This record gives sequence, C-alpha cells and structure tokens, in this order.
Amino acid sequence: MTGRLEGRIALITGASRGIGRALAKRFCQEGATVIALARTQGALEELDDEVRADGRGTLVLVPEDLRKEEKIDQIAAALYQRFGKIDILVGNAGTLGTMGPMGHIKPKHWQDVLDTNLTANWQLIRYMGPLLEQSDAGRAVFVTSSVGHEPRAYWGAYAVSKAGLEMMVQTWALELGKTNIRANLYDPGRTRTRMRASAFPGEDPETLPLPESHCEAILDLVSVDCPHQGQVIAAVRPE
Repeated sequence: MTGRLEGRIALITGASRGIGRALAKRFCQEGATVIALARTQGALEELDDEVRADGRGTLVLVPEDLRKEEKIDQIAAALYQRFGKIDILVGNAGTLGTMGPMGHIKPKHWQDVLDTNLTANWQLIRYMGPLLEQSDAGRAVFVTSSVGHEPRAYWGAYAVSKAGLEMMVQTWALELGKTNIRANLYDPGRTRTRMRASAFPGEDPETLPLPESHCEAILDLVSVDCPHQGQVIAAVRPE
C-alpha cells in the first residue's frame, strides 16, 4: 500500500458489506481514519476485527440507521467535536427494494427505497458538507447504477432513486463552485454483492468482479489531485 490516505478522515456508509466493506478495509490500509457506518453492528465488529488484525489505519464503528435524520445530525456533531472535519465522504449505502411493474410497488416499499438511496444522501450533503468544507481537499463519492441513467423495466423505485441521486449530486457539484470540495458518482456495474444476487438469483457469482475490484477507481476519486467534478464515472471492465 502507498499510504495515499495517510492522515485523512473518511466516512463510508453501508460499510458492513460489499463495496463499502472493501473500501473501509482498503482506506485503512492506505492510512486513513475510517468512520464505518452501517445498520448491522455484528458485521461492523467483524470488519473491525479484520482491520485490527491487519494493523493499519483506524476504524471507528457507527452502527446507525441513515434513514433517521436526527442520527445523521448527531453523527456530524460528534465528528466535528472529535476531528473538526472530514476529508472524504462515500455514500455507498443502498437498498434494492421491490422489483416488478411500477404500479405494483407498495407505498411503504417505494418510500423505503427513496429514503435510503436518495433522501439519506441528501441529509449527508446537508450535515457532512460543512465538515468537508473544513478539509483542504474535501472529496465526496456516491455509488450509483446504470439504471439511474439507462431506464430498465421492472427496476421501479431503485432506478428512480438512482436517477434522483445523480441529479442531486451533479447539482450540488455545480453549487460547490470554487470551493475545495469535489463531488462525483461512481457506477460499479456488475459486482458480486448481496444486492446483485437478489436482483439476479440465477446468476453465477463466480462470473462477477469482487467488490475489492472497485477500490482503486474510488481511491482516485477521493485523492487530493482528483480532476473530476460532477461526473458519473463507470467502472472499467477488462475486455
């Protein structure tokens, strides 16, 4: 590891599994202090054991539900008191919701997907944005999906939430102007995750890239010299 994130403070949501978990481990290996946020405390504790065994970086566990606005506010206040800033925000937490015809989605399922995939990330911008402003090079990356800009039948609330996420982040990026913050989106594409297995239950997971395959690209987006602003960066797949 190169120590690219030495001394940086990074908040990662959805850190208990999949891409978020892979990023938390890699960021720690690169020297960061990682605030790992997820709903599943047991999975976070397992992650902590792995990071401690590796002996690099620092992991701070935050077992909270992002759908609760007051929790995000409290987390932001605690981070300000402890660190005075954050340097990196990765909005990775997401839920697939119900797949099927648009008109068949139950209102509670629709709302849960929008609350998790869109509104929670808006709250992160609201409350964590001021902390990013305290960094010399604040970096924000939100994980999206191709269905956010390429409509696909039966993906319903998930597709709508990702389309909204992309517009929201790109609008925020325009508003950032000449600040030190850069905000972008990352589309990982086909990846061996629990969500992918739910969407494609008959798919052979061995044919899919591992979550760890995205770490390098996201590291580039959170680096101090990242040139992008308001972009959707798609994972590069080998031929």
